[in-house]
Amino acid sequence: MNRMDRMDRLGRSDTPRHIGIIMDGNGRWAKLRGLPRADGHRRGVERAREIIQAARELGIEALTLYGFSSENWQRPQSEVAFLMKLLDLFLRREMYELKKQNTAFRTIGDLGRLPAGVRGLVREAERITADCNGMVLTVALSYGGRDEILRAVKKILAAGIGPGEINEETFSGLLDTAGLPEPDLIIRTSGEKRISNFLLWQSAYSEFYFTETLWPDFSAEQLLRALSDYQARDRRFGAVKA
Repeated sequence: MNRMDRMDRLGRSDTPRHIGIIMDGNGRWAKLRGLPRADGHRRGVERAREIIQAARELGIEALTLYGFSSENWQRPQSEVAFLMKLLDLFLRREMYELKKQNTAFRTIGDLGRLPAGVRGLVREAERITADCNGMVLTVALSYGGRDEILRAVKKILAAGIGPGEINEETFSGLLDTAGLPEPDLIIRTSGEKRISNFLLWQSAYSEFYFTETLWPDFSAEQLLRALSDYQARDRRFGAVKA
């Protein structure tokens, strides 16, 4: 059964609107093969391209990829520089393809920490795809969920919003993900079973799917397996099923 057959077999009646993915395991994938970590990151970028395409074909409304966390700045300077170079290349190569595929590009996180050249490419990709109304691809860059929440609180204080004016809807509108549906499903690869500061507020009622598969090996077929597992669950959001 080829990939498109599997997509048709899956059905779309209970497809999640928004999927978040913690792309973990590039370094371990390379180490297992006796390769430099850089090779794992390169393979991870290629895998991201495949998953973006598969999500688009499945009719997913929003896909959020955890690209670079606020904690990742603690990695060796040479690795951080290489990751920024990969991001630069990805944006240059993909922004017009995203436009062609009617996919809007967004970012979340503290972009002020990114190199100026990368920031410029991010803004250009967002501008070029701003009128696209197909899938929304969001890449979390220099992102941490706690930092995002703190920045939202600072916005409240700066705007002089009183306690009586604050509710969940107001607060959600001040987060980086404002305008996006909350993630229905969050996937983490590599066998780790934690969310690592990813979409802390937004994932309050998300379903989680953990897989031992390292990110460079997470194929479109693996994505379909995660979606099949999601469709078999009974989401009640704290209520009792009638």
